[in-house]
Amino acid sequence: MKTVIFSLLLGLGAIASANAAEGNVDAGKTKAATCAACHGQNGIGIADNYPNLAGQHAEYIVKQLKAFKDGSRGDAVMAPMAMPLSDQDMADLGAYFASLDMSGAAAGGDTADAAPAKVEYIANAAAGRALYENGDAARNIPACTGCHGDNGDSKVLIYPNLSNQHPEYIVKQLTHFQKGERQDAAMNTYASLLTNEDIADIGAYFADPTVEPAMSKAVVAAEKTVFVGDVQAGEAKAAVCAACHGDKGNAQVAMYPSLAAQHEGYLFKQLMDFKKGPEGRDNAIMAGQVANLSEEDMKNLAAYFSAQQNTRAKTGATNALGQKLWFGGDEERGITACAGCHSPSGLGMDLAKFPSLKGQSSEYIKAQLALFKTGGRANDLNGMMRNIAIKLSDEEMAALAEFASGL
Repeated sequence: MKTVIFSLLLGLGAIASANAAEGNVDAGKTKAATCAACHGQNGIGIADNYPNLAGQHAEYIVKQLKAFKDGSRGDAVMAPMAMPLSDQDMADLGAYFASLDMSGAAAGGDTADAAPAKVEYIANAAAGRALYENGDAARNIPACTGCHGDNGDSKVLIYPNLSNQHPEYIVKQLTHFQKGERQDAAMNTYASLLTNEDIADIGAYFADPTVEPAMSKAVVAAEKTVFVGDVQAGEAKAAVCAACHGDKGNAQVAMYPSLAAQHEGYLFKQLMDFKKGPEGRDNAIMAGQVANLSEEDMKNLAAYFSAQQNTRAKTGATNALGQKLWFGGDEERGITACAGCHSPSGLGMDLAKFPSLKGQSSEYIKAQLALFKTGGRANDLNGMMRNIAIKLSDEEMAALAEFASGL
């Protein structure tokens, strides 16, 4: 093998390049000829320990090749294979494999060789699907769909498609993340919460993606109406909040955030942080409001606002720059895609306490980005938001705020 043997997949890792070379499918097809030894002539791995590349996002393929080349993703085979590749080579290879159908067929063409037969797992595929789609709130395990999409079809270009991937390979990568043998902060945290049985179940789901989940979506939705705090008690405490946050948490003044339908855990954390003052979230107005609240009061308020409907209409605003940063980030500057934490639709992630941005005004979103950038707000987990905001220009913050307000 002279050029490339890919060994990619299952990462939450980073970000699409803003200035990446434009790939050429025909050139990539020529360069990919030697890849067939492991990944098949049609991008379908010849063995279960080689990932399928057919239909994978070009951005993800390029990112992994760069990681193999610079050593940030360690692999004794891939490192020397990726070393001689130029950025153009990587872009061409990514474009070629992305042009293939997930079945291995070229666009408008016939499938080359049939994909190898899937190995049947002795595991619970239904439980795997339920875990993939719904997570497990009791164990603080988030759903996988936020990043990898429904049925494993990722809508965020920097996150890999898992559909039509070898289940054995998915199990292998989750195990590597679980053991710390493959490094990615988000995936290492996620996989550490999984048991070996969980990993096998997720693999089994992708071996049998048509299986019915162990728990119906209707049941899951019903469970979400059960709150940690007391909704009725929270309503009694919330009257004073309406002056800024509007009726039932739907703010009408752009500088104040809407609280309706926000994640309960996130709201509780913010109230607790306001009470901590400068060591938490420094805000003179809110510090006064929470000063006399007990922890139980704050739980009840969080439950009340989370239970309300968000009635604010979408602005319908669009912004090309904001959209690009939201879904792709900027790899050159180390800016992570916003969709990774706040989800493609802006709903955030409840278990991870990443807030929903639905119904928020562009003015409020921009103001928070500015505070994170200056350090005026510093209650983000591990400095995640500060590390991103400090790299954004005023124009980019405004563009992101406008795009997010239209979700």
